[in-house]
Order: sequence, then structure tokens, then C-alpha cells
Amino acid sequence: MRSLPYFCRGPVIRGFGRGSKELGIPTANFPESVVDSLPADISTGIYYGWARVDNGDIHKMVMSIGWNPYYKNLKKSMETHLIHKFKEDFYGQMLSVVMVGYIRPERGFNSLDELITAIHSDIEEAKRMLDLPEHTKLKEDNFFRTSISTTTNQILNGH
Repeated sequence: MRSLPYFCRGPVIRGFGRGSKELGIPTANFPESVVDSLPADISTGIYYGWARVDNGDIHKMVMSIGWNPYYKNLKKSMETHLIHKFKEDFYGQMLSVVMVGYIRPERGFNSLDELITAIHSDIEEAKRMLDLPEHTKLKEDNFFRTSISTTTNQILNGH
């Protein structure tokens, strides 16, 4: 995919409410405007990279882009799981991500347990890949050094 790494930023919105409750894997969701701005060569599937909430620390992340076939979503979404335990929700705060690499295409699952197992496998793959020097350097990109104002609704896409 020519567009990787891909940098994007937008406010965290409420999603479907399944990540934390049903899956035990909380996600931060981007608004439609960010999803609709994805380059054509960013296909649906599971990605890994780096993420930061507002001006906080930078964490490893795994992201699902697509329609979540298990749930048969009608709307394409970008759901980011930051590989870090947060004490509270951060709806409305600015999420900055750099998508570094692709793990796999999205696919359907026969059971919730099968889906959860796949997500945990994706998380482990993301952790391994982000430890590679060529991916670690993106954590230091100027994109993350820019101070974010939580009062702005600016959405930045592209790199």
C-alpha cells in the first residue's frame, strides 16, 4: 500500500459500544469524515501503528478498518485499540495515529470467541512488528510532536 505510513487525526466519537462491553478490548472510533478521507489504496482490514490521545504518551495500537463482518455493520468504521490501559474514556479528545503496516484483511467469524482470539493475535502481531527499528522510528515523527488543542475540531489526514 503506497499510502503507508498514513497519518490521521480526529476527535474520538462514540462507536457501537461493543469493544469494551462485549469484547473486553476497548476501541477509540474516528468520525465519518476521517474514515471517508482514507486513500483508495488503504483497504479494509487490520493495521498496526502508533497512537496518542491529545498531548499524552504515544502507544502501540492496532486498528480495524471496515464493516466488521461478524457484526454486519452497514457503515465503514476505523476502530483503534491503543495497547495501554486507560483509567477512563476519552470521548471528544483528539486521537492522532500513524498507520504503519497491515496485518490481515477483515473477515467473518463463526463465534464471538473466535473473533476475540483473532483480535488478541492481531495485538500480539502489532507488538512484535512495532518493535522493529524501521517502525519504532515513526513513534518519534514530528506528527506526534505537535501540540494538540482539545478545543479544536480540526481533522488532519494525509502525510
